Amino acid sequence: MPPESRGTVEFPTVPVALLAGGLATRLRPLTHKIPKAMIEVAGRPFIDHQLDLLRRNGVRRVVLCLGYLGEQVAAHVGVGADRGMEIRYSFDGEKLLGTGGALRRALPLLGEACWVLYGDSYLDIDYRAVFRAFQEQQALGLMTVLRNADQWDRSNVVFRRGKLVCYDKRQSRPDMEYIDYGACLFRRPALERIRPDEVADLADLMRDLVQQSEMAGYEVHQRFYEIGSHQGLEETARYLRTTGLAA
Repeated sequence: MPPESRGTVEFPTVPVALLAGGLATRLRPLTHKIPKAMIEVAGRPFIDHQLDLLRRNGVRRVVLCLGYLGEQVAAHVGVGADRGMEIRYSFDGEKLLGTGGALRRALPLLGEACWVLYGDSYLDIDYRAVFRAFQEQQALGLMTVLRNADQWDRSNVVFRRGKLVCYDKRQSRPDMEYIDYGACLFRRPALERIRPDEVADLADLMRDLVQQSEMAGYEVHQRFYEIGSHQGLEETARYLRTTGLAA
């Protein structure tokens, strides 16, 4: 796609695709009867904390990509009017499509550019600053990265002098000191590379975009929080309480 055809979009119009369709097997038995997004964290379902965070940062449009027990999330969240947001839904259907497949199915709801976040992450960063960096680039995507050095999870990114050199979640390298933070932006042609109704991992698309110099990098400095494990649940709840964000 030629750079001149990659038009700009305004922050309030860009939706967040929130990937919240997984089975959450690491959190069993908590997730036997409820999806991960509905687990109580610091007194409220985790999805409420995520949506509050996005709204505080100026996000007004969210597309929830749901799979396992997703109807519970939709029933709880609704259409978003009471939150001052527009919330829409995309369901995997009979089989889970993976993170990439779920995004491809949601594409009709996502427009020319979108954020992609994970339904088990709490990323307290300056979203407008990240978006400005995305607008300044002609790349098909932008990945936020954190200097991790295997501290919170296994590092998977080589990031040098502000550039993404390598990204691979499967094959580790000694020079991988950064980690994919979990907040990305994509232009529509990037997601169109995934075949419709195909089971696909978003990480594979991101790896290919980095290899082709079509993915920009943006370094953040605030550690991520997640509820993908029991330890992560405890740390996230502690962060929300100590920062006064639990209510």
